[in-house]
Amino acid sequence: MVARWLFTPARAHGVHALEDAFDARAHGASLQSRGGNEPAVVADETPETIVPAAGKSLSDDEPAVAGGMGTSWRALARVLVFARPHAGMAMLGVFLTLASTVATLVPPYLTMPLVDTVLIPKQAGEQVSFALIWWYLGGLALAAVTAWLLSWARSWTLAWVSERIAADLRVKTYAHMQTLSLDFFSGKRTGDLMSRVGSDTDRINIFLSVNMIEFASDVMLVLLTAVVLIWINPWLALVTLAPFPLVVWLVYAVRTGLRRGFARASVAWADMTSVLADTIPGIRVVKAFAQEAREVGRFVAANERVLDANDRVNVVWSFFGPLVSLFSEIGLLVVWAAGAWMVFSGSVTVGMLTAFLSYISRFYGRIESMIHMVPATQRAATSAQRIFDILDCQPSVAEAARPINPGRVRGRIEISNVHFRYGSREILHGIDLTIEPGEMIGLVGTSGSGKSTLANLVCRFYDPSSGTIKVDGTDLRDLSITDYRRNLGCVLQEPFLFFGTIAENIAYGCPSDAQTDADDLRRRIVAAARAAGAHEFILAQPLAYDSRVGERGGSLSGGERQRLSIARALLVDPRILVLDEATSAVDAETEAIIQAAIDRLVAGRTTIAIAHRLSTLRRANRLVVLDHGRIVEMGTHDDLLAAEGAYARLYHAQQKAAEEAAAAS
Repeated sequence: MVARWLFTPARAHGVHALEDAFDARAHGASLQSRGGNEPAVVADETPETIVPAAGKSLSDDEPAVAGGMGTSWRALARVLVFARPHAGMAMLGVFLTLASTVATLVPPYLTMPLVDTVLIPKQAGEQVSFALIWWYLGGLALAAVTAWLLSWARSWTLAWVSERIAADLRVKTYAHMQTLSLDFFSGKRTGDLMSRVGSDTDRINIFLSVNMIEFASDVMLVLLTAVVLIWINPWLALVTLAPFPLVVWLVYAVRTGLRRGFARASVAWADMTSVLADTIPGIRVVKAFAQEAREVGRFVAANERVLDANDRVNVVWSFFGPLVSLFSEIGLLVVWAAGAWMVFSGSVTVGMLTAFLSYISRFYGRIESMIHMVPATQRAATSAQRIFDILDCQPSVAEAARPINPGRVRGRIEISNVHFRYGSREILHGIDLTIEPGEMIGLVGTSGSGKSTLANLVCRFYDPSSGTIKVDGTDLRDLSITDYRRNLGCVLQEPFLFFGTIAENIAYGCPSDAQTDADDLRRRIVAAARAAGAHEFILAQPLAYDSRVGERGGSLSGGERQRLSIARALLVDPRILVLDEATSAVDAETEAIIQAAIDRLVAGRTTIAIAHRLSTLRRANRLVVLDHGRIVEMGTHDDLLAAEGAYARLYHAQQKAAEEAAAAS
């Protein structure tokens, strides 16, 4: 099999691992060819799974297609594990399925005595009481009503179970995604992840609540019908069931093609969803560059891929479905021929043949219904596999086996000989830095020098490739991730606001127990907004703090969003603060307001500030100058200017650019 794999530096480690696996496989083959006794080393990894970004990686570029029906059932069996909390209702559903199936087998059986002991004797001139017909009709009616009631109860019970399985699966998948590290999301498309959590779980729900119920009922009916037919007349039953193995072989023959087709369709659908996820949030950029037609073209192309994938499936299914119907008709024809011969020979009665025909019609009708389970199973199995691809991923930033709760930290940070590698490229080279509690450090350097990477390591969004980062003397890797991050506050260059009210966004980082007193929380929200310089513009909104900000804060300006971000950080009262280009995207007047808010925010807190505008870092206790992942200078603003090194060159270059811009204006 030849796989298409896009190489990037981030996947270099995976490339080397793939080379090692290939060499191991080749070496193992050569050992076997020489008759050696050493075991061959065989790697199970694919190019996607050996990339170490987040344990087991998932790819949204190519469908992972299993070869056999067993794999489909294994994926679905993992889904059924989620039924354990609802085992009682599930068992009740199984019992009701069996009972309703038995009830549906009663009417054909009653037709035998109705025909043989009532209708045929009456036609032959014998005296038969008409009251017998009412008894048989009453039995048929009672069986029909009983079957209907049991089927209704079965459907409701199993639908109740399947809805909760799907709901639990959605929650489990989403909750697990929250535990995964940032590098998992950096290589994934938002639309694909949304499709997995939303569309795929819904498809599994439909499979369990509709297809699986019908399939279980069909299987029971087919098995019980076969038993009844053999009990009534084994030879006629043998003739009746003769085409059945051929139908089973057909199912086995088409399953892999359908699974591949549905896997391709799922990927194509996720790609189409990703186009929407890209375009709708970026609609301003689309319109600003007049690229509406281009985006429509992207969507049309993605939609065509969905259409093509579905057409390929339909080619197989449109031939397979009618072929099974043809075999069913042939089966009925065989029963008529064999049954007529047996009636003429006297080995069966007309009533028995009538019952056989009724049973065989139901038998092959349910066989055709079961055939429709094949595509439904493949769709659900593909969806289940896509969900378990997420659940099987492990975070690269893992929780310690016995994590330590740091409580309220003092904020002393010790960075010792830290290296960080992304793929084959080493970003940080032996960083050594100690930050005292309450000290403000400014990280300075050109783009790509490692400033944000170092801040991300302090936040423990990533772990160092080597070296240690300690907070209050404890290695970050030994601390509880959640408890440690409760001590963190981040103000980023692009503040992210959630769809909701202004108050909800400011209180986003508040611990849940703090929300027990709504009035106290409200006072704290207002106090944080005042300290961030946001109170005045919030009051100018239609509903003040209860005004909705729109998706990603689209109804607010960049400076307003940034001030809300500062208020959010103030409310959690962090001991360690990370400011990443917090004033880079605003005008001078707004920058002054935000800078005043930042000055109040950093007071008494250990602060790591990153800024391209070096003038905003003059209040820092120390400036750390990075160049190509190394610390090249460290000191105060005045000391570094006097040293006339890298910092002085950056500072004077910015001053000159500012003067030229002022002169030009």
